[in-house]
This record gives sequence, C-alpha cells and structure tokens, in this order.
Amino acid sequence: PPPSGACTASVSLNTWTGGFVATVRVTAGSAGLSRWSVNFGLPSGTTLVNTWNAQPSGSSGNVTFRNMSYNGTVSPGTSTEFGFQGNGNPPTGTPTCSAS
Repeated sequence: PPPSGACTASVSLNTWTGGFVATVRVTAGSAGLSRWSVNFGLPSGTTLVNTWNAQPSGSSGNVTFRNMSYNGTVSPGTSTEFGFQGNGNPPTGTPTCSAS
C-alpha cells in the first residue's frame, strides 16, 4: 500500500574518499503529488557538484531539492528519483519529503 503521508524520501549512497553520489527516491502517499520537495542537511564543508532531475536551493548546509517540470506529478504509491554529487562527507540524516 502507498504511504499514508504526502510523500517519503529514501536515499542510497555511493561514496569514495572525498566525495559521493546520492540517489533519492521520492514515493507519493495515497493522494499522489503534483509538486514535491526534499530537504537534506549536508555536513559542514560538503558542497554540491552536480544535481539531476531536481532543482537545489543552494550548494551547502541545509539544501532543499524541488521537482522539475517533468517529474513533479507522481501517482499514488509510485515514485520518481533524483540525484546529486557532492564533495566532502555524504549526508547522514534522513531526508524529509513534503508536498509543495
């Protein structure tokens, strides 16, 4: 069954010394989504190098990723993905997803 909240976000990481790539899956709740955003807290000294399938609000610290025009609509219980590459340590907290 779809999640009961607006959406959930999960992250998988590919890390190496001095950098990482994060793949984030946004899954819609029972109502589906027309727009979404995902918030990450990046560790001190970590900066974004590249982002795909989302628009970031900044490049360090507390970063919010918002959907692009082509992937904002997500049907109930289905998902879309975006990713980003960073220099420094990968995020360690759980990403926060919300309908926006």
